Amino acid sequence: MANMRLAMDSTFWDLDVSSPQTLDGSAKCIPGEPFPLDGAKASRVLRPQQLSLLSNGFPLGVIPSYSPTSQKELGSFSMQSLLLRPSTSNWWLGLIGQFRPKKLITSIKSEFFANNDFEFPAIKDIAKHVVDKSIYSLGLCTQLSIGPDTSLLLTTEKQGDRNKRRSKAKMYHKLPDHDITMEAAWPELFVDRNGGYWNVPESVSLNLSSIVSESGLRYRLGLQKVSGQPQPLNESIGEPPLNLMPGLCAQAGFSYEKSRDIWRQNETQEDLTRKTEQGAFWWPSYDERLKEAHATVSGIIGGTCTAWLTGKGGSVAEDLSTQVGESGTVSLRPKIRKPLNADLYGSVCYTFQHGKFRKSYGDLTRVDARLDICSASAFAKGAADLVSNVFRSSSANKEVNPLSSPRLNLILQQQVAGPIVFRLDSKFSVGSTASGGKQGPHMEDIIYSFNYSLRLLHSGKVVAWYSPKRKEGMIELRLFEF
Repeated sequence: MANMRLAMDSTFWDLDVSSPQTLDGSAKCIPGEPFPLDGAKASRVLRPQQLSLLSNGFPLGVIPSYSPTSQKELGSFSMQSLLLRPSTSNWWLGLIGQFRPKKLITSIKSEFFANNDFEFPAIKDIAKHVVDKSIYSLGLCTQLSIGPDTSLLLTTEKQGDRNKRRSKAKMYHKLPDHDITMEAAWPELFVDRNGGYWNVPESVSLNLSSIVSESGLRYRLGLQKVSGQPQPLNESIGEPPLNLMPGLCAQAGFSYEKSRDIWRQNETQEDLTRKTEQGAFWWPSYDERLKEAHATVSGIIGGTCTAWLTGKGGSVAEDLSTQVGESGTVSLRPKIRKPLNADLYGSVCYTFQHGKFRKSYGDLTRVDARLDICSASAFAKGAADLVSNVFRSSSANKEVNPLSSPRLNLILQQQVAGPIVFRLDSKFSVGSTASGGKQGPHMEDIIYSFNYSLRLLHSGKVVAWYSPKRKEGMIELRLFEF
């Protein structure tokens, strides 16, 4: 089924989404915004470990990625490689290098055509472009296992086109029925619902999460501290999201999820063997999580409570009127963050899968349709406003809460050939999303991807994805997720 746990995870501060804007391949989702696409969720495999495996299948061990930069002359295309990977029984280190070739190629080309004689440029003229720091980036990542249940992860990176270094620290501790994580970043990168990136100077979080019980109940507790004013990563993209303003908040959340099969073709011993002239061979599905044809209905309901202990007065100015009055001024009103907020959310999903993903062709067609209500209070208020507007001859131009509209997520997966699957993740808003913005049902986001399933990893795949909204894409290794 589609990832139902995104509903709770996206209300906290530690949900990673895939992004080539950082060398570790991820950015944080902003709480209080609509749930992200399933296909946007970052891989649980650390980026150096991904590159270590992916380099075996790419020429010279170079993995391409695509992302816009602050300097247009650098181009969007880049190449990454794992330069070093020493390790011991309880420690490893990875050094990631990134190179953007467009500026170098353009600069050398201009040297050749600098004069009409087309003379070969001097070596020193070429060398000064080769050693240009702006086209190179380096990232260092190390992980230390402190004990059987505790690990410490440290990362730091410096991108050539940016002045500041980005550093992170994460400690993970596993309890019998809970997971504890503590993260800190200077600065932390967040991505909003419009695909814009924001740098927060300092972000620190502490989370306690329960393991999902057999009954389907799950709960989480968290603390989050945000320091400094958020800044756009590449260019001005309007006012920063309210939840990124400085402050300290405490969070608590719970969820209850259930799933029921309408029908299912269970895997048999005949499915696991393939008979040939040489005898019978073990022949599992390309992905064990896609090994059975079925139709399933699943759902999740939950709630969150957020209390801002400091930074209660955090606010940003918001333009409430696009019309300039006789005085020549525009009406402005600040958006104020509520010191205490409690809400409910819910999702319901229908999954249909044809095929068992074993044959070379035509053995997998899968559709997931999930309806999300991100905020029950915003949905109820939006429905009440809609009903009241029906009985009014005219209505004022009101601000529309982006959480008031239900979202329909559609995921299509189709086998192309063998282990190769085309996947399309899309999200539609059922109603209006902003004042003066798109009215009625419309598409909000879409991600295209090709997946190459690795049978030996049981449920592992190489994913090459592209997001038209963010104008970026990358290649990742993902395990036990789809």
